[in-house]
Amino acid sequence: MIFKFFTLPITALLKLGEKIQEEADQELYNLTYIQQQLIELHMMFDMEEIDEQTYTEQEEELLYRYKIAKERERNEE
Repeated sequence: MIFKFFTLPITALLKLGEKIQEEADQELYNLTYIQQQLIELHMMFDMEEIDEQTYTEQEEELLYRYKIAKERERNEE
């Protein structure tokens, strides 16, 4: 009983950490959100708000996240 009393804060902290990780992954690998970011990025490049190097770097990162998101989606099905 006493052991449970002392481990309760640690257990709660671990569960909170898991929930935060889950929420971060959900946002980071949300297909709709990534698609919106790609569109915005393309528009910024077309309007010459960013240079080609910045565009390419950010596009590569977004496409990488998109690929992971699609793989996760397939694994869930």
